[in-house]
Amino acid sequence: MKRLYYFVADAAQIALQSIFAHKLRAFLTLIGIIIGVASVVVVGASINGFNSYVLSTVSKILGVNHFMIARFAHQGEWTDDEWERAQRRNKILTLDDYEWLAERCPNCLAVGAQANSRLNLKHEGREMFGVGILGVTANMVEIEAKTISEGRFLAPHEVQRSGLVCVIGGDVKEKFFEGRDPIGQTLKIREVPMTVVGVEEKRGPFMGQAIDNHVYIPITTFGKLFGRRQTIQLHGKASDREKFDLAIEEARMALRNRHKLIGNEDDDFGIVNTDAVNKQVDSFTGMIALVVTPITLLSLVVGGIVVMNIMLVSVTERTFEIGLRKAVGAKKGQILLQFLIESSFLSAVGGVLGLLLAAGLSWVVRITTPLPMTITFGYILLSLAVSGGIGIIAGIYPAYKASRLDPIVALTKN
Repeated sequence: MKRLYYFVADAAQIALQSIFAHKLRAFLTLIGIIIGVASVVVVGASINGFNSYVLSTVSKILGVNHFMIARFAHQGEWTDDEWERAQRRNKILTLDDYEWLAERCPNCLAVGAQANSRLNLKHEGREMFGVGILGVTANMVEIEAKTISEGRFLAPHEVQRSGLVCVIGGDVKEKFFEGRDPIGQTLKIREVPMTVVGVEEKRGPFMGQAIDNHVYIPITTFGKLFGRRQTIQLHGKASDREKFDLAIEEARMALRNRHKLIGNEDDDFGIVNTDAVNKQVDSFTGMIALVVTPITLLSLVVGGIVVMNIMLVSVTERTFEIGLRKAVGAKKGQILLQFLIESSFLSAVGGVLGLLLAAGLSWVVRITTPLPMTITFGYILLSLAVSGGIGIIAGIYPAYKASRLDPIVALTKN
């Protein structure tokens, strides 16, 4: 064991001396590995960060243990035939459906309703385009876990009596009431004056799209302004995770009974829940990782080719040294180990520096964008294992070539 230790230590010492004797060449050799490892880790951090960002934003928008029933809620892309069938089959959902469901879903902590439209709003000479007008029941603030930063949300009696009140999003406040208190102010929707009673906390953009440019009004008021023939969305929330699936099934059966669907007839409505959205996001990011990660690993292969070329050059340059060492008793194994250690050490150092570069780039992205870059242990292990493995593979042929040199021929080549 002691003899093996000295054997390895001697080979390692010579390898390191060679590296430090040619610092510039060693650094240029490292660049390929550094860039390759940094690429793999940054791409992995971006994919994980995007996944976390989307899931956290979806939870922020939809709330937890929340599901939605809409006229159309197909998961994936519609074919023309599917869309035509759905238009013929799926019924418009109404407030009567909401009231029916609210009475027949015992495992639902709350059942709410929402209707959507968009308008261009004008106020005191300013205009805001494409503002979402959301007619809601009072309990939507709890179902979707909305946060009210100023004032309050709509009250149940205001929904019952079609009150002329509204709650505005953060972007609407900044556009129309910048620098002043909006509570108690009047905002016209379709020329009907609405009293502002609350402001929702600003959530920021989601994937480049504004999600704070909306106004909440009572859903009954919405019906008077936009007509009662528009379909609405039904929203349910389970009390806990264990009752979530049961609540969804109860809601589904309740609506099927109301719509008189029997046997194997397809639902004439669609159900979307946070779990389904999360699974779609996971599937999407998983496919991205499956395609992008092998491409970034190619940069490590290129780095390995650079290491192999440099090691072959090193063998050629040090032919006399190798011959001299073999002439004084160095074994093939020592020569082989020397060059393997040299190539592996270069790749390992490149891997560590690549990780440091990736950490720096991730930090810059994290502080300049909303994307929470997440460097996971799996990607760190993958990049270091691949870089180390490439170092060994890239060094095998040059090391073997060096170990096979005839000492007499090597000495005479100088």
